[in-house]
Amino acid sequence: MINKIFATAQTALADVPDGATVMISGFGGAGMPSELIDGLIAQGATDLTVVNNNAGNGDSGLAALIAAGRVRKILCSFPRQVDSWHFDRLYRAGKLELELVPQGTLAERIRAAGAGVGGFFTPTAFGTRLAEGKETRNIDGRDYVLEYPIHADYALIKADRADRWGNLVYRKTARNFAPVMAAAARCTVVQVRETVELGALDPESIVTPGIFVQRVVRLTPMRKAA
Repeated sequence: MINKIFATAQTALADVPDGATVMISGFGGAGMPSELIDGLIAQGATDLTVVNNNAGNGDSGLAALIAAGRVRKILCSFPRQVDSWHFDRLYRAGKLELELVPQGTLAERIRAAGAGVGGFFTPTAFGTRLAEGKETRNIDGRDYVLEYPIHADYALIKADRADRWGNLVYRKTARNFAPVMAAAARCTVVQVRETVELGALDPESIVTPGIFVQRVVRLTPMRKAA
C-alpha cells in the first residue's frame, strides 16, 4: 500500500546530507514550509545550497536556517529586503555565496529541470552583469542569454491538503513556486494542513500529482497554516 505520510518533519528529513541542494517554496512568507525548515535545522545538515525566491525574512523560516550558518550558497531573486539582516551579515562577511537570478528566469530554470529541458534562451539580463560569461545568441533580430535548468536533491514545499499518495492542492497564492520545485527535485517533502482519504480531492483541483511527491507531513492541530 502506498502511503507517503510521515509522522514528523524530523523523520521526513532524516536523510538530508551535508552539501545537498534544497529548494524551498514561498514568496516571502506565503507558502514557506516553516515547519519543514525547523525540522531541517534540527536535523543538522550543513553546507547547503538553497534555491528560494528571496533570502529570508526576519528571524524565522529560511532566515533562521541562514542565521544558523547552514547555508553555503543561495540562488534567489530578491536577497535584500528591510528585514534580511541575517543574509546581509553573512554575505558581507564572505560566508555566504549568492547567485542572483531574475525572478522569471528562476521560475523557468526550475520548471525546465522538471520538464527535462536542457537549456533555454531568454532576453532577460542580456547586456547586464548577470549575463557575463554566459552564451548569447541573436534570434530573429533579438539578443538572448542561454540559461540552464536548476535541479535539486530535495524540495521542501507547503500545500494545503494531500492524500496518502501525495496528490496536492494549494491555498491561493501560497502555491507560487511549489509545483515547479516539486517536479525539479529528486525527493519532494511537503507539509500540509490536512490529509484526506483517497478520492476526497477533486481531480480537477489537484495541481501537483503524487508522482512528484515522496513524503508528506501533516501539521499538528495546534499549528497554524498560512
